[in-house]
Amino acid sequence: MSPLDPYSGTEPRGWERSDRPPALPWPEREVEPWSPRQSGPGLSAGPQAPLRPPVRGHDEPNGGPYDEPVGDLFGADHPGGPLADDASTAQFAAVRDDDAPTAHLTPVRDGDLPTPQFVPVGDDGGTGSRLPSPDAEADPEPPAGRRFRGRRRASADRPATPLPATGRAGRNLPAAIGVGLGLGALVLVPLFFFLPGFLAVLAGAIGVGIWEMTRAVRRSGAHPPLVPLLAGGVLTIGLAWFAGPDALSLGLLVTVLGAMVWRLGDGPAGFQRDITAATLIAVYVPFLGGFAAMLAAAPGDGHLRVLVTVVGVVLSDTGGYAAGVSFGRHPMAPRISPKKSWEGFAGSVAAAALGSALLIWLLFDVAPWWGAVFGMAVSGAAVLGDLAESMIKRDLGVKDMSTLLPGHGGLMDRLDSILFAVPTAYLLLAILVPVVG
Repeated sequence: MSPLDPYSGTEPRGWERSDRPPALPWPEREVEPWSPRQSGPGLSAGPQAPLRPPVRGHDEPNGGPYDEPVGDLFGADHPGGPLADDASTAQFAAVRDDDAPTAHLTPVRDGDLPTPQFVPVGDDGGTGSRLPSPDAEADPEPPAGRRFRGRRRASADRPATPLPATGRAGRNLPAAIGVGLGLGALVLVPLFFFLPGFLAVLAGAIGVGIWEMTRAVRRSGAHPPLVPLLAGGVLTIGLAWFAGPDALSLGLLVTVLGAMVWRLGDGPAGFQRDITAATLIAVYVPFLGGFAAMLAAAPGDGHLRVLVTVVGVVLSDTGGYAAGVSFGRHPMAPRISPKKSWEGFAGSVAAAALGSALLIWLLFDVAPWWGAVFGMAVSGAAVLGDLAESMIKRDLGVKDMSTLLPGHGGLMDRLDSILFAVPTAYLLLAILVPVVG
């Protein structure tokens, strides 16, 4: 049985509390402690747990009231009893009784014991200096083969971790170039070898763009219905491919009406906000993308019309990037896109005009100056499309529409220029290169 806790409210059994003071958890010099040797009718006859031998206070002289023989307190068979050897007695004295209410440690006076010196041990078993010198550096170099937690230092054997190469535009250039070449191959291969495959690629790109836009506008609190927008977007592309401009407008109308009917199931709260966002997405992505379907569906030379439009946009982006990085000094729209400059815009227009003049003259036998006009118009529309998406992203508080394409962000970050350029190209090519048949 463990010694009684003096702070508990349990009454001890068989004890006579009237003729002795209550026990204290610490020894007091003025109060005579109760000794287990005192016996009387009040003590219980049951087995009692051995008590820890009393400890002399640090200012108690020898021969005080607590200096009692150990054999009197414990039995003969106890480690501290009279029959115990010196080793067991020393071992018992060094072990603390966990049941004791309070532990008393005897302080060590000056000069009794030397202060232990802890010598650090290295990995090779050797010892280092005992204490660091006051003149030592605050951040010592770790030993060979060891390093502090959370720190990694480059050395001849372990070079620094290489960081991805980025340009002044803040993009991973190798990844951006690789993804751009992959997207170009995905568009041009079906365009020249299997035209219906281009329709499938275009419908898939429009679907991904609708998903990214729907996901992005939710940051503003709007929740446009995704299912009718996806279904209406694919329908709009198909109608534009097979039936032309009138069917394209019909597809837009069906998409907006389908979104309104679908949204009725969620109640009137936020209805106007959600339908406004759905209309924006329907016009911005599938309706503008439908002009690319009409360009490709032109009989005889549809693939060439798409080619000159895509090349004009690529030349505009490339020329603008090169001129902006090299000569950009005057911001074009600092509140919308701080990295665009008037020098970059001039580079975009010049590169697109020169490339389109040469390409349209070779493919459609049109005068080069008309090709230059085509290139400048396509470049201007591409820049406006880029600024429009930048304004939407800045209003929503996002940097990219998604992280789908490494080095580019989302697919809409690549389609923003093309979506504004294809209606312009469709109109100009309808005038410059009339559709045969």
